[in-house]
Amino acid sequence: MAIRAKKLQPAKTQAIEATKEAFSAYNDFIFADYRGLTVEQITALRDKLREKEVPLKVVKNNFARVAFEEMKVEGVADYLTGPTVVAMAKEDSNEAAKVMFDFAKDTPALKVKGAYVNKEVYDAAKIEAFSKVPGKKQLIAMLMSAINGPAQKLAATLQAYVDKKQAEGGN
Repeated sequence: MAIRAKKLQPAKTQAIEATKEAFSAYNDFIFADYRGLTVEQITALRDKLREKEVPLKVVKNNFARVAFEEMKVEGVADYLTGPTVVAMAKEDSNEAAKVMFDFAKDTPALKVKGAYVNKEVYDAAKIEAFSKVPGKKQLIAMLMSAINGPAQKLAATLQAYVDKKQAEGGN
């Protein structure tokens, strides 16, 4: 439950609305503590996430709590303590989580706290396990190569038969 003043200042109301608007375009959220990261490191993390079309937003915890509460996203308030960044993904959030955990290996100051994925709250261990699962695009590629393999073998066999018949002089 977010702490709310009895009379909100217009600037704070606008900031909450802006936060809610930024979050509303995304389905999944990964929360991390960025205490100890330099500006260059945060910029490098943003660049890596941007390649996956995942923005990274530094949030004011109370504004984020209120925004999530108004969006009916429950169970994330525990992750909104201390310096917090939120990676926001529309799809393939495991790819974003993978980027964050890979970055955290090189930069131990980044600590992934948890996530909200597919309308479910994940703790740090669960989101780390989720990050190791192949993404949707990778799974489709694996499926297509599995389907394509036998077809290519059949085509090569048929072509070899045609080549053999032509070499023998028959049509």
